[in-house]
Amino acid sequence: MRIITDRKRAEGRGSAHTGTEHHWYMQVSAVGLALIVPTFIFIFGSALGGTHAEVIATFSRPIPAILTGLVLLFGLKHYAKGARMMLEDYARHSTLKLLIMLVTFLSYGLIAVGLFALAKIAL
Repeated sequence: MRIITDRKRAEGRGSAHTGTEHHWYMQVSAVGLALIVPTFIFIFGSALGGTHAEVIATFSRPIPAILTGLVLLFGLKHYAKGARMMLEDYARHSTLKLLIMLVTFLSYGLIAVGLFALAKIAL
């Protein structure tokens, strides 16, 4: 048994050595998403219900296209990391591995499909 101080225990960043990095990533991405999602909702809402030509015209402009790409990329990466953290709390062993793979494939698949569709619209 080792006798170490609380500070020394905290400096190790947990047993996997990634706890602090994961926490900061989630905090920074949450703040970033809180800033860009309302703007994206406004742009998406204004395009919703429009004709095909109006929607293509909206998302062909650089600002809406870039904003939509950022929301897709960072929103789904934030989702994947948060879902993984939730799964680590509630699932165990092979079920945990299977669910983490499923969530990762789902999020990266949605990113790929979304960015492909956006590129097809914008170009």
